[in-house]
This record gives sequence, C-alpha cells and structure tokens, in this order.
Amino acid sequence: MLERFKVPDEIAVHVDFQDMHTAVTQVFIALGSSKDDAVRCANTLMYADVRGIDSHGVSNMMRFYVDGIRSGGINPSPTWSIVRESAAVATIDCDRGLGLTIGPVAMDLAIEKARECGIGSVVATNGRHFGAAAFHAHRAIEHDMIGISMTVGGLQVAPTFASKPLVGLNPLAVAAPSKSQPPFVFDASMSSVAGNKIRLARRLGVNILPGWIGTAEGVPIMEEQPVPDDFVMLPTGGTREIGSHKGYSLAMMVDILSGVLSGSGPGFATRQGVSHHFLAYRVDAFTDLNIFKDDMDSYLEEIRSCPPAPGHDRVFYAGLQAHETEIIRRREGIPYHPEVVEWFHGLLEELGIVDSLPVL
Repeated sequence: MLERFKVPDEIAVHVDFQDMHTAVTQVFIALGSSKDDAVRCANTLMYADVRGIDSHGVSNMMRFYVDGIRSGGINPSPTWSIVRESAAVATIDCDRGLGLTIGPVAMDLAIEKARECGIGSVVATNGRHFGAAAFHAHRAIEHDMIGISMTVGGLQVAPTFASKPLVGLNPLAVAAPSKSQPPFVFDASMSSVAGNKIRLARRLGVNILPGWIGTAEGVPIMEEQPVPDDFVMLPTGGTREIGSHKGYSLAMMVDILSGVLSGSGPGFATRQGVSHHFLAYRVDAFTDLNIFKDDMDSYLEEIRSCPPAPGHDRVFYAGLQAHETEIIRRREGIPYHPEVVEWFHGLLEELGIVDSLPVL
C-alpha cells in the first residue's frame, strides 16, 4: 500500500486479528452462511488485512458484501458444483456464491489435480467477488506448488484510446515457494491502481496521482487532484506512451482465461456473474524441488540485497513487505479507520452479535 492510502497513526484503531476474524465470521453466519463458508470468507478477508492489502480487507468490502447478501445478489449459502471435469481441469458453477468461500475450494481442487497430473486448472463461473487474488494463489505454496489466480471484476477500465469502460480491473496473482526467504507473492489488478484504492482515497481525503484515472469520457487525468465525481479507471500504464496497451491487453487475457473460457462470455456481457481461474503447478513435476527452492532463495536474496537507488532505503520484491507487515500486525493489531470500527459496532448490535471490538 502506498503511504497515502494508510490510515494515519494518530487516528488508527488497532484491532486484534482474532477479534476481527470472529466478528466477520459471525456476521456471515448471521446473514445465512454455514460456519465453514463463513470461516473461509473471514480467512480471505483477514489475509488481506493482516498483510497490508487494506483495499481488499474488511474496511472496504464488508459493506458491499452485506448489501449484496441482503439484496439477494449474493447467495450466502451456495451449493457449488463441478459441471465439467477431466484429469487436470474442471469448471465449477459457484451458485452465486462469493469467491471468498468458493475460491479456496476451487484452488484446493486445482492443487489436488496438480498432485496427480503435475498441473491443475480450474475455472469457476456464476460467482461473485473473490477478495484478494493473492490469498488463493498463496494456498499452493504449502504444497510445494506455484499458484496462480485471477478474476474478472469491476467493469471500470477503459481500453487504451476508448471513451467508456469495457474491461475489468481483473487482478492476477502468482505465488512461488522458496526455502528460507519469504515467498514471492505478486498480486495486482490490470488497472493503473486497484479500484478500491480510489474509495480509500475518498475516505482519507487524499489526491489521486497522474495516470490513475480518466475523465468520464476516457481522457487520462495527468495532474494530481481530488477524486472527481465521475471517472473511468485507466489500464496499468495509464497512457499509451507509458504502456497502457499492456495493462489493457493483460486485463483482456484475464477475461479470456476466466470469463470466456468458463462459458460465461466477456465481462461486459457476462451470462453468469463473475468468473475466476485457478492454476497450480507441482514444482517437482517440472524440476527437482530442492534445486528450485535453492534457486528461488538465491534470486530473492539477490533482489533484496541490491543497493537501493538514491532516495530509497531498500529494494523489495512482491510478497516481502506483506510478509513483514503480517508479523507486525499479528503482534500489534490491525490499524482500522475509526469509521470502519464504528460501522462494525452498529452492524454487530443490529445482528445481535457479541461485540469484542475496541470501544471508540
């Protein structure tokens, strides 16, 4: 997370990981989820919060999920099913369930298929939002596999030179195991910045930076300014001159491998809600596992020990800062905006749930 998106220390309310996990689990149960589904939902959201992916944790997503369940758009107790399957691949119908709970199941199925075949690939359709992509990809690491996850989400991105949004934010995550170094865990939307971060910017009253968004007509906004009322997201790269065609094409790739491949069609014309794709590669099916992990350690250690450029303290790789953040937040609590904690107090009281969150 960029510094501008972090809750200022002077107002942050630190909440114990387990206390918030319990509250989120109980909210989903009260809204109709089974205990197993509720726990998986909480696991996915709290993974984001404890690792500093605040745009995809409870502060930004719970209101959306609660409203979606209450309106009937989200099925809180889905009966998912496998509708196509062969040795290494499968297609799942999510029954309008959140990817927060179906995603871990689908990723585990991909892992099981990779255990047998060396590689496993599962697409899921008729679903809803699946949280931080990294959570699902990360599940493969403990099985000595490389994990990949992606989803079609948030139809907010205008293609390069376009005047209206036709592709999704479409995040992609890749996680690879190592031996002694924190693992490589990459997670990014194919937009210039995650859509939820614009929501965070509004809440915190901070400006957006050049190249993040465009006007309602698709013209890139190239000056720092407050978030306008109407806008479109720009692809990664922002403008054609600095590579927006790459981000936009990668977003299309995610859409093709998730929505089109699952039979739902592209995101702007989906026939069955949100679609996802999960991949698992069993490392020892391709090469010696110890050699791979030793090479990963050498690679990651070389990256983090690289002398920083002037004006910077150190060099990171994807997953390193999240790993360090998790250590701190499990010890000191997760910093939330007071508005978020206040909202939870109200919801827990409304639902008749015991409230163990800090009193403001």
